[in-house]
Amino acid sequence: MGNAAEPLGYDMAHIFNQSQNLPNIPKVVQELIETFDDPDIDIDDVAKKIALDQVLTAKVLRLANSAHYGVSRTIESTSDASVILGFATLRTMVLASGITGATVVPDGLDRKKFWRDNFAVAEIAKWMAKYCKGLHPETAFTCGMLHSIGDLLIHVTFPTEAQQADSEALEGRPLGKAQESILGFNYGQVGGELAKRWKFPDTIYGAIQHHCDPLKAEPFNHYAGLINMAVYIHDAHVNNMTEHQVLENFPMRVAAQTGLDTQHALEDVQETQDLESGMEALLD
Repeated sequence: MGNAAEPLGYDMAHIFNQSQNLPNIPKVVQELIETFDDPDIDIDDVAKKIALDQVLTAKVLRLANSAHYGVSRTIESTSDASVILGFATLRTMVLASGITGATVVPDGLDRKKFWRDNFAVAEIAKWMAKYCKGLHPETAFTCGMLHSIGDLLIHVTFPTEAQQADSEALEGRPLGKAQESILGFNYGQVGGELAKRWKFPDTIYGAIQHHCDPLKAEPFNHYAGLINMAVYIHDAHVNNMTEHQVLENFPMRVAAQTGLDTQHALEDVQETQDLESGMEALLD
């Protein structure tokens, strides 16, 4: 592969000027997004609002009653789900259901693979959060679930350039770096802007925006560091890296800045091979 060309002056704003290409999320999902910053949320009221959307409710109840969550009795309503699984888990389910249903995966991308990869990164991030003081597992999952949603918008708006970047990524170059060299911006920055427009809190849209190169962000976003490491581990699994290779190439500077308990996390890293998000049922 030769030297990377200079960016050609593409404008990220062009993506967001094509409003017909932007995902249109359900109203209740938008309302749920806004609960991240609301300490006085009425959980019962939110559960009732979710119940008004029959499609979302059906998906959520199917997930809640799946073997993944292992509940001892049937969950019959969103209120049941909130009480038995917790509001944070219910919110994650609704966000996953609403956003996967609202996004159109363009030709050339495998919808199920795209979301399976995102859910895998999300579950690894959730797992890693327990080794980072002050980071919340469900927030980590949300960041991971949405970390590459910007790639869909790049493929829709700049399909030729997106395919060129994908080809470079297959040769071993990080996708974000390939996109930056071609377009002048990367999928994380696009996804972060979309999450900002959806009114996710700064912590979440910043995590998506900066995860490709978290050490450049000022101030540092701990969830961006977490997602960066989760993407690394997922890619290591996809590429069948040995545990020795995973540890040898682990992004230790990011880990240190994120506050990861590397001693215990890396001792347990093999556990990430068997993680399942439980969200795959949404893709059928």
